[in-house]
Amino acid sequence: MTKRAVTQAPFAFAVGDNLTLRGEVRAVDDGQRKPIVILCHGFKGFKDWGFFPYVGEELARCGFVAITFNFSCNGVNRVDFDELDKFAINTYSREQADLAALFARVTSGRLPLASHFDPERIALLGHSRGGGNSILFAAGCPGVRAVVTWNGIADVDIFDETTKAALARDGIAYIRNARTGQLMPIRSVVLDDIRQNRARFDIPRKLAALTIPVLLIQGDRDHPRLVEGFRTLQAAAPHHTFRVIEGADHTFGAVHPFAGPTPHLEEALRLTAGFLRRALA
Repeated sequence: MTKRAVTQAPFAFAVGDNLTLRGEVRAVDDGQRKPIVILCHGFKGFKDWGFFPYVGEELARCGFVAITFNFSCNGVNRVDFDELDKFAINTYSREQADLAALFARVTSGRLPLASHFDPERIALLGHSRGGGNSILFAAGCPGVRAVVTWNGIADVDIFDETTKAALARDGIAYIRNARTGQLMPIRSVVLDDIRQNRARFDIPRKLAALTIPVLLIQGDRDHPRLVEGFRTLQAAAPHHTFRVIEGADHTFGAVHPFAGPTPHLEEALRLTAGFLRRALA
């Protein structure tokens, strides 16, 4: 069967002083209004990492409008990672504000391919930290109709004690990027934001209160902290849908640069597309 052609259109808009939100909209040009899926990357992630462009295209072929984007302080402008000064101050509050700005653009039709949008049917799909951000944003935004997380976090405090000690002592700490070899800075404002917003950023409590459909997908070969966090979320919100992909790691076997889909990634996509079709019907 011939795959349906996907139209892709870039966008960029300012979200603050020297801050820009960049992304792409993907859709099949069939003259129909479609449900929208906003894809949220995680920590040390970006819209062009590994599987994100592929997932965007496949969701578009499944009948959705897929929107991929970079959080404004994720550290990536044109290539990874060329804005480490912004990465150093990337807080959850900043990411939530970015999501609010993007959501406003979607619902008002101020993005490319807006003629394909059905703004009454919007879902979030978040990977890792992006999964936590998706739950937190949906908890405060009644316009979100569904959420899917892929290996999502259950706790916004993802930093180890060594990093926290350096932040307390020096106001800055460094995390090595194993792929690029870069020492990526984190400034104390990031930890301050977490401490000052404990209730607002309580992912298990926010998930438990959500009444919209939520699907949480977890690879059982992911980092132990995330596998345990998945169990925490399941205990806190058993009314939602939880699925485990056996043998899957944090990225479902996908790598960057993208080397093609894996069976685990295809399973995550199959579960996601089916769930969203039902949730956004």
